[in-house]
Amino acid sequence: MQEVLRELRAYLEWARQAGLQNLAVSQRQPDVAMKLPTLESVREQMGECTLCKLHKGRHNIVFGVGNPCARLMFVGEAPGEEEDLQGLPFVGKAGQLLTKMIEAMGLRREDVYICNTVKCRPPNNRNPEPEELEACEPFLRGQLAAVRPEAIVTLGKFAAQALLREATPISRLRGQWREYQGIPVMPTFHPAYLLRSPQEKGKVWADLQEVMKKLGLRK
Repeated sequence: MQEVLRELRAYLEWARQAGLQNLAVSQRQPDVAMKLPTLESVREQMGECTLCKLHKGRHNIVFGVGNPCARLMFVGEAPGEEEDLQGLPFVGKAGQLLTKMIEAMGLRREDVYICNTVKCRPPNNRNPEPEELEACEPFLRGQLAAVRPEAIVTLGKFAAQALLREATPISRLRGQWREYQGIPVMPTFHPAYLLRSPQEKGKVWADLQEVMKKLGLRK
């Protein structure tokens, strides 16, 4: 019953963010009528998105990659240059480090799902702006509703704040379990930050170990 309620909340939140109105719901079979979105349907809804100015400079929309039924989902901030060129998230140097982090947990990249809060690269890798985060938010929430992970790891300030709706600095957010739509959320530092500040890797590993405990993973 709790799983059904969690799915229902996820669907309604996605539908609200996507602006869907007048949802037709069967009185006899609500669990059949109110199907959650799939990754394919969310991507189809996104189309060649022009909802914010980031579309003007992109090469590719960077939607997401990984297991559509992943137990663990990583949410980053925005695509970088390599991601924009390839249309895949976390394929540059920060992505290589993320792969090592995932493997340190005893997993493979194909075991998890990876995406960003915004799907187009900001110019010169600047931070996403509020209106850009807002424009992409329905698609992020659609991905979360489609995958329905058992835990989410947010990478960096903007990913955490986009889901948690709070302005607490990432240095204070990280390592503390939060929740999104009944799903445990572990905020931690972005791999790009670790490339600049490798002395912080120990903190991120401690955060990931908490996630491993939550999911019952063993190394």
